[in-house]
Amino acid sequence: MIISKKGVSFRWLRPFNTLNIGLILVVILVGLALLAPLLSPFDPNVQNIQERLLAPDSQHWFGTDRFGRDLFSRVLYGARPTLILVSLVILLTVPIGLAIGIFAGYFGGWVERILMRLTDIVMSLPSLVIALALVSILGPGLMNGALALAFTSWPSFARQARTETLAIRNSDYLSAAKMQGITGFRLIFGHILPLILPSAIVRAALNLGGIILAAAGLGFLGMGIQPPAAEWGSMVASGSRVIFDQWWVAAVPGVAILLASLAFNLLGDGLRDKMDPRHDK
Repeated sequence: MIISKKGVSFRWLRPFNTLNIGLILVVILVGLALLAPLLSPFDPNVQNIQERLLAPDSQHWFGTDRFGRDLFSRVLYGARPTLILVSLVILLTVPIGLAIGIFAGYFGGWVERILMRLTDIVMSLPSLVIALALVSILGPGLMNGALALAFTSWPSFARQARTETLAIRNSDYLSAAKMQGITGFRLIFGHILPLILPSAIVRAALNLGGIILAAAGLGFLGMGIQPPAAEWGSMVASGSRVIFDQWWVAAVPGVAILLASLAFNLLGDGLRDKMDPRHDK
């Protein structure tokens, strides 16, 4: 703490801003998922009925579920499908949304009308209901869940990219590039995309928390990773049957979902404050 003429300055708190805290939590989450085979004291899928529904103790830190499986090990392994699904959704939605939004904003006319009406139609659909319908058609699984969530997640990126493309379409920067003979896709990917990409990264980071909750919702309803594989949503669903007597069975994966969502939300808020000048303090 430093006392200056302007008052008290808490410079020692600067390293603990939102971006750094979120980044640390995300790194820890990814590290735990990658090191799950080394950190897990038990096999997450091995059942031991004699040790079913044990309370947390020195041997089973988070207790056991109704099949006698160690919850600590299952929570560690459950982070893997969640992070993979989130990564697949982002890899699918960001390129599609940016492409549709940039093309609509740059070309205008009938191209813009068709692409934006398609975006409005998809955006008007209830995302989780449509995701459940698609997973019911395609079948439960990691890839099908990612495709279902990606189908309803790209419109927000498209609308943002279109708005920003319209704002810079007639700018002096692009006019100077056109005077040098840069047009078409070379102009789009070489000059427009770099200007729009930072805000898309911020939106993607802010959406990660919601995607984690949606993925957990699919797992809770039995539409995600199928048993006996560890998945947080399905673990909460299994624990809900005994939640009044053995609360830890549902609470442990529920807290994991909460912390993962919180980590990505903090990271998204920090990136927004860092990359968006309108939120610069």
